[in-house]
Amino acid sequence: MAETISEEQAARMNALGKEILRTARNELYLKMRYLDVALSSLRFQMDGEIGSIGTDGQGLYFHPGWLGGAYREDRKNVNRAYLHIVLHCLFGHLYLRGKRDPLFWDLACNIAVESIIDSLSYPCVRRAPSWLRKDVYRRLKSSTKVLTAQKIYKSLTAWGMSEKKRMELEAEFGADSHLYWPDPEKNKKRPPNETENNWKQISEQMELNLDTFAQEEASASGDLLEELRVANKKRYDYREFLRKFSVWREEIGVDDDSFDYAFYHYGLSMYGNMPLIEPQETKEVKKIEEFVIVVDTSMSCSGDLVRKFLEETYDVLSENESFFRKVHIRILQCDEQVQEDVRIERQEDWERYMQELKLYGGGGTDFRPAFAYIDSLIEQGAFQNLRGVIYFTDGYGTYPSRMPSYETAFVFIDDGSRDIRTPAWAIRLVLDEAIFMESEEE
Repeated sequence: MAETISEEQAARMNALGKEILRTARNELYLKMRYLDVALSSLRFQMDGEIGSIGTDGQGLYFHPGWLGGAYREDRKNVNRAYLHIVLHCLFGHLYLRGKRDPLFWDLACNIAVESIIDSLSYPCVRRAPSWLRKDVYRRLKSSTKVLTAQKIYKSLTAWGMSEKKRMELEAEFGADSHLYWPDPEKNKKRPPNETENNWKQISEQMELNLDTFAQEEASASGDLLEELRVANKKRYDYREFLRKFSVWREEIGVDDDSFDYAFYHYGLSMYGNMPLIEPQETKEVKKIEEFVIVVDTSMSCSGDLVRKFLEETYDVLSENESFFRKVHIRILQCDEQVQEDVRIERQEDWERYMQELKLYGGGGTDFRPAFAYIDSLIEQGAFQNLRGVIYFTDGYGTYPSRMPSYETAFVFIDDGSRDIRTPAWAIRLVLDEAIFMESEEE
């Protein structure tokens, strides 16, 4: 903001900007009542640095000059920008970039939400799409049914477009600033925060509301319901998933949770150097002790994804201090037969394995040999308390006809183009590609 603007002028501009946003929110709500909670979840705040309008998941920040100009030109501009930002939050775009190129990720997110807005039939946001938009949608839908940001990003980077073309598309689809989106490098080792969890809950509840709404409302919502289903289906935390394969066990160390410092200090104050209670010398911790990882190395499974899956698994275990001093983890490579069996007993073993990693296989896919091999290890007494098996695969193969004696999870990377079916006894985990994507700049 210019320094010549007085406090009184700034207050008037702030009040006018908030009134414009309230008007836009009301117009959207009257036509899309299923968006009631989402539309009301952002607080309005004037910001002279943002340039246009944007969010960090909590506030809706606006530049008063941009907002007033957009409203004077066509109030639909503000309605669409408001809805554009809310959809970013509902689909978790602020938190899913991972290692992707930020420029192409921003563009992919903008195209994803604009495609939904363009599919809506409500007069308050309805606008005839330009030829450029129609052409982009046509090209994208030739390779994927649902235009999620992840699928759009994959297509955009495969097109090999020039910087000029990228900027042209950004000018066409960009409706907000992503200045305040969280930096994934600073947040990659942190659990989801309260804001992210709040938007997940709103998104899931909105999906349920749309599913149960009147038929005319569901049809008027365009592609919104379908994309909500895809977005909510994908949001799994791999770190939480690994805890399913953890066990409680005692380790040497002070158990702070069971130690009462009040009695300790009271004893010292009353009797000098004689505490009334001593800390326990052992504590229970939940860590990985025994489990098996099987990676599908058939021709249909990408070697790069296998490698990145193992790297991510190692990162999760090492950053969460999930190792006991000694563990028993087996890493099997299998296509139509078991190609390699590597035993991991300590963290150094895994580090060495990742440094020397080679993939063997390239044949067909059959899950049965891996399970037969694991059963033989159990019969030989190789495992004392096998927690379970994680099988990373593309899903195409022959499954065992009988349920094994241990928990089994099949882990997939969802490409949005198929419905992966697994046996009823298996845990089915579909991961977002974000944790495996690498930036072209890295």
